[in-house]
Amino acid sequence: MKTSDFYYDLPQELIAQTPAAVRSASRLLTYHRDTKTIEDGVFTDLPGKLRPGDVLVRNNTRVIPARLIGTRPETGGTMEFLLLRRDTGDEWECLCRPAKRAKPGTTYRITDELSATVLSDTATEGGKRIRLQYDGIFEEVLDRAGQMPLPPYITERLADRERYQTVYAKERGSAAAPTAGLHFTEAVLHQIQEQGVTIVDILLHVGLGTFRPVSAENVEDHTMHSEHYEVTAQAAEAINRARQAGGRIVCVGTTSARTLETVTDDDGVVHPGVGETSIFITPGYRFKAVDALITNFHLPESTLLMLVSALCTREEMLAVYEHAVRERYRFFSFGDAMFIE
Repeated sequence: MKTSDFYYDLPQELIAQTPAAVRSASRLLTYHRDTKTIEDGVFTDLPGKLRPGDVLVRNNTRVIPARLIGTRPETGGTMEFLLLRRDTGDEWECLCRPAKRAKPGTTYRITDELSATVLSDTATEGGKRIRLQYDGIFEEVLDRAGQMPLPPYITERLADRERYQTVYAKERGSAAAPTAGLHFTEAVLHQIQEQGVTIVDILLHVGLGTFRPVSAENVEDHTMHSEHYEVTAQAAEAINRARQAGGRIVCVGTTSARTLETVTDDDGVVHPGVGETSIFITPGYRFKAVDALITNFHLPESTLLMLVSALCTREEMLAVYEHAVRERYRFFSFGDAMFIE
């Protein structure tokens, strides 16, 4: 498969720059795979599309304010650090910009209570390993010093940081939000539970590689990034019990889907575990766990568009996207939602 096979034309004005005024006020496109039909609606329709006995699997990761701007005291030069992954103690893997100027041994002052020293290069383009020095409690220092790492296609500053968090965000560690979950409110989640749907939390700390376009000409030549996941024994048991009883496994977002497909065996049994996943799902993949998916509309030629295309066919999904463009849906992180069932 060619990467260009997953290109579609998107008018710039359809890229959502700000969240909807109310989380659940976004639109919802439903694609029925059995009949190959499209249904237009609103996100508050979702509870009525779920069935008693289903399991809603969501990613409870929390985004950290991972974008730091530092200044080199000797020269006044600035450096942008984007924290990706904590290694050990106060050492982090990050992306630097401009990376060529981030020489090992150089220290940048971020605030009066936080600085960063470059240690070495990493295998990632623009990647560096740094050590953070700070006074006080790290999480509090980072909250004061850092900015939310919004994707590059969002050019407006976010007025409320919490709008780039799900209402159920709990475990700190992501460099980007699992954006399909941004549409949920406590009221919608309560309505879903009232219908006899079990809600299960799993964890995948989202890395920025999720949003990077595929640069390889052939899809098979793309190297997928690695991300940390955790699936508890209780979560695995709840999902397996529902599947045995005939319930559907409905994932909130591609991050939940990738995590479940990582820990599910060929017999469809979900196993608890903690680890790193670099699973790359493209058309032709046989899903072992996911029965339905709630997701946003993704970038052209992205790994996420390839994943959702694997739930049906590339041709079907591109036709769905053409419909979404024609009907003026909002795209990407702060955009509208899609339910593939």
